[in-house]
Amino acid sequence: MQVLRTPDAAFEAIVDYPFAPHYSEVRDAANGTPLRIHRVDEGPANAAPVLLMHGEPSWSFLYRKFVGPLVAAGHRVVAPDLIGFGKSDKLGARADYTYERHVQWMSDWLVGLDLKNITLFCQDWGGLIGLRLVAAFPDRFARLVIANTGLPTGTGSSPGFDQWLQISQTIPNFPTGMIINMGTTRELSAAEIAAYDAPYPDESYKEGARQFPTLVPVTPEHGSVAENIAAWKVLEAFNKPVLTCFSDNDPVTKGGEAAIKARIPGAAGQAHCIVPGGHFLQEDASEQLVEIINNFIKA
Repeated sequence: MQVLRTPDAAFEAIVDYPFAPHYSEVRDAANGTPLRIHRVDEGPANAAPVLLMHGEPSWSFLYRKFVGPLVAAGHRVVAPDLIGFGKSDKLGARADYTYERHVQWMSDWLVGLDLKNITLFCQDWGGLIGLRLVAAFPDRFARLVIANTGLPTGTGSSPGFDQWLQISQTIPNFPTGMIINMGTTRELSAAEIAAYDAPYPDESYKEGARQFPTLVPVTPEHGSVAENIAAWKVLEAFNKPVLTCFSDNDPVTKGGEAAIKARIPGAAGQAHCIVPGGHFLQEDASEQLVEIINNFIKA
């Protein structure tokens, strides 16, 4: 397993991301390779954590506008970078990225930090992995806020996802920052686009971003279908508060909130909402989403 680590210098020019880095190490269960996972970790260490999980091809920079207001409200804010993204280690071979490995890496990370009484906010692959964490450790989670994501079990995909899958596997150079920009309703600044490009000095660092779309279990033949079906059985007994806040302009996940509201008991009677924005709604509606999270915790 070849491990790549983005030089710290690649992040020096990033603006609006004033957070000290925190690192944890996990070991790959198959071969023992040590892997470093970065996180933003701000606010009182003894406060209940708000866990912000990003998807693909973003990183914790996506949550930069969430951190200050959530800390000001008294929360501990933890925003990790998945393996292959941000300041976390990347793998040189696409085949080394699997859905189940991602779940295991983040499970070991979660247990290693001993996070409890968690409020989870998850989007995109942050949900595909984050909801698996909830299913594996339901007692560690106090409430869930779910946005533009789901837990597929091989029953098909959306035209928007099919288009993204095709693009991601055929485009010769993977323009990370521009992909984020295409998934927002507002136009990102040049500095913001550069920040999303920063973790990847060249194409060899982007194998995780390339591989993720192929791992979404949208057909019965995909890996992790059985594991996700088992996770749904746990979620179908999860009666702690669950809130959906999908966006109004995401062709990939539009309508995905229906299954969550129908199948997870904790979603009953909650103030579910649709917010303005694209797939990366964190970039389009950060103030509204922070208010939603804070009010949900208070309620």
